[in-house]
Amino acid sequence: MSIPWIIAAIALVLTPVVLAHELGHFLAARLCGIQIEEFGLGLPPRAAKLFEHNGALFSLNWIPLGGFVRPAGENDPTVPGGLAASSWLARLFVLTAGAGANFLAAVVVLWLAFMLGSKATEVTAVLPNSPAITAGLQSGDVLLEMNGITVDGPKIMADMVYNYGGQELDIIILRDGKQISLRVTPRLPGEYDASREGPIGIEVDQLSSDVYLHRTPREAAVEAINYVSQVVSSTLKAPGQLIRGEMSAEDARPVSVVGLSQIAGRAAANSVITSSLFPLLLMIGLISSALGLTQLLPLPALDGGRIVFVLVEAVRGRRVAPERETAVHRIGIYTLLLLMAILILQDIIDPILPF
Repeated sequence: MSIPWIIAAIALVLTPVVLAHELGHFLAARLCGIQIEEFGLGLPPRAAKLFEHNGALFSLNWIPLGGFVRPAGENDPTVPGGLAASSWLARLFVLTAGAGANFLAAVVVLWLAFMLGSKATEVTAVLPNSPAITAGLQSGDVLLEMNGITVDGPKIMADMVYNYGGQELDIIILRDGKQISLRVTPRLPGEYDASREGPIGIEVDQLSSDVYLHRTPREAAVEAINYVSQVVSSTLKAPGQLIRGEMSAEDARPVSVVGLSQIAGRAAANSVITSSLFPLLLMIGLISSALGLTQLLPLPALDGGRIVFVLVEAVRGRRVAPERETAVHRIGIYTLLLLMAILILQDIIDPILPF
């Protein structure tokens, strides 16, 4: 994965996703009458002041990764018109709006992606003594559907075969221009060598396929919502699957912005190679969904951690002392920065994809 593709991924994927999150906070604050001190494009240090509007400074910053919103009185309830001085309901709305904007952006982007369509996934090899052999799959078969779900790429296929271990999967393939229905039963963990093959024992490739998959606007909307729901569900299930041995540590490996840039860079490259926006749009939708969910985790310094304090206030009828909440979030920020540094180092020493 070359450096130019990583730079392109930051510009085309990560920056819009982070910017959408911050824009959600910004618009929600405006709706609630909360004063905004600064809305920044990119991250500090500041490169230039663009303009001012309704008391808010709009700035351009040197680090080209998303942006930020700085509300007045973020942690100080004595500042009139500030965030901390607002009602708990208004603060809850502002705090959840960032993740909400990410989920909404993901649905819109994925809706467009599914309408445009993608190249189908082609079976390039069928391993011996595998469920795929028993089912009658052959090299050259094109995977169209699994249990009624369109197979837009290898990830969709992989999710299906891992989630349906020990259960029959109805598959529709395209072989020699004809659609054929088959049934395959993916193996359960422990029934195969996961380091060498998957649950059904096939190798696939999306780039060599000549078939395209399209949906109507309505079908695309349903598929987009289902995809976002699946991302959330799969992420929440991951810790349990890791403990039970249903997922390898490598598959559950957290990544930093460096790893995300590599993955997004590969998607951008695939879009160019296949002359299709689908891989790039799919990655934008995936990362936007993941960012929205991550920000809702009840951890200090994240939106979810701040939401916890708001909910505690709503239940007990009075807020936690601002200085205590600020101290908790400060510890959370330092912890997250340390974790981020560790993950960045990991992704440099042991990259997700080779440079």
